[in-house]
Amino acid sequence: MTGEPARVLLVDDSAFMRRAAARMLEPMLPAVRVAGTAANGVEALERVRELRPDLVIMDVEMPGVGGLEALGRIMAECPTPVLLLSSHTRAGADVTLRALEAGAVDFVDKGGAATSMDIHSLAPLLREKVAAILAARAPHASTAAGPAFRAVAPSAGETRAGDYEVVAIGTSTGGPRALAEVIPALPAGLSAGVVVAQHMPAGFTETLAERLDRRSRLRVSEARNGDEVRPGRVLIAPGGRQMAVEREGGGLRVRVWDDDTRLHRPSVDTLFASVAQAAPGRAVGVVLTGMGSDGAEGMRLIRAGGGRGLVESAESAVIDGMPGAARAMAERSLPLCDIARAVAELCGVLP
Repeated sequence: MTGEPARVLLVDDSAFMRRAAARMLEPMLPAVRVAGTAANGVEALERVRELRPDLVIMDVEMPGVGGLEALGRIMAECPTPVLLLSSHTRAGADVTLRALEAGAVDFVDKGGAATSMDIHSLAPLLREKVAAILAARAPHASTAAGPAFRAVAPSAGETRAGDYEVVAIGTSTGGPRALAEVIPALPAGLSAGVVVAQHMPAGFTETLAERLDRRSRLRVSEARNGDEVRPGRVLIAPGGRQMAVEREGGGLRVRVWDDDTRLHRPSVDTLFASVAQAAPGRAVGVVLTGMGSDGAEGMRLIRAGGGRGLVESAESAVIDGMPGAARAMAERSLPLCDIARAVAELCGVLP
């Protein structure tokens, strides 16, 4: 971020949270400044109209006009990136996911932060997300659309369409909205099982799976240890845990476990590496929007084993970090609206 500081609007019904969030952003000065605050959704909309901020950091649950309603009005009248402050209660998770699908970019879980010390422990994550969102809005040296087919071609003797056992999808920032477009668009007769690693804390992925299941032709559920990977089924890695795919007899199952050794839980690289080992030449890797580079090494392993690789294009990704890092290893780079069709064409459908 260069030039004029990015202007941030803080929205929370708690004056303590507004002050705490402002203090958490202070190390980002002079690149970022708090341009204003609001205590509810009505004030938020008024301040957005007045200040035209570069980013809104907003609590999801507020009395009166809450974050979800305010988000809808902001997106309709003056679209602005919104980073949510959420809680991991079941009601909070549902509202958060609805807001992400409605256009919010990402969220920070403040559910476990009951004291001032706990709140300030969120500062590194908050600053990381703010920096990534603002960087994604900055003009880049090249914004020209690249070719849909990348330089990495299918390997000689790659399996035919319909011969793939598993589709592994990895995503982070912007992922719930991307998954809401991709998963429901997959055909009911998809011949491969689908496994998903979405960077998300514990308490949110069960609700994410339930929301996707209600609108999809495939069965979508939060994975449990030992679940079978099979056609017609989508398994989403539990937030805050790791998931891998393993060969068991003639089929595939997932292993789910606790792991505090990796930055990302669930990790896309961990999932993709396991898929490459369990189903060499019979796997499709898909990397969607997200910050960082998680998934790039896993994509390399899937492709090295003879599998296929798709990434979301920079033009449609909310954050191009993860797709951008994996793009050199992938076979095709496609806009989000074409990902489900490409997966279906690769895997085919059951007769």
